Amino acid sequence: MISAIILAAGESRRMGVKNKLLLPISGEVLIRNFVKSVCASNVSEVVVVVGHEADKIEEVLQGQPVRFVENIHYMEGMTSSIQAGIQAASEESDGLMICLSDQPFIETFDFNRLIHEFTDLFDSESSLIIVPVFKGQRGNPVLFSRQFRDIILQHKGEGCRGIIQNHQECIREVTMENDNVLKDVDTLEDYKLFFTDQNSII
Repeated sequence: MISAIILAAGESRRMGVKNKLLLPISGEVLIRNFVKSVCASNVSEVVVVVGHEADKIEEVLQGQPVRFVENIHYMEGMTSSIQAGIQAASEESDGLMICLSDQPFIETFDFNRLIHEFTDLFDSESSLIIVPVFKGQRGNPVLFSRQFRDIILQHKGEGCRGIIQNHQECIREVTMENDNVLKDVDTLEDYKLFFTDQNSII
């Protein structure tokens, strides 16, 4: 059983006045496009962590098979959202896939490649951290085995990078066929670079 934790609570400060998750791509908004790709993968449940403009995020995700959890401490940073999502995920989950929702190009088969690798290894290596890699560069999402649940919940650093650094022996890198796992939209310049046909609406 794999739980996907989608982080959608941030303020998009580097984007400016726009909430990047609500920007249009390919006829839909970014967050809906991303969530649909996750839901179509071999995950068992999808938990969406909301905070900033939670009502708008939930509205555009109507009809998707997800559970929402509100992080009232979202202004404290990403770790608070990760922990809110982990806390809400099923305790029966074998794997916890932490997903950054501002990756517009990652597709269902990318998620499934990571899940397949996790499933193949989990029986023999219970403490696992699955990390996608393209041309030597690590990306997201990262998939943790359930043995890291409490470690993540007690973590004080920003994001999960410190956990990964402290458990090098548990990391299994998965070579990806494309750079989808490396591309994210942090700034207006990123958005315009990736989606030149959308420039007129900004």
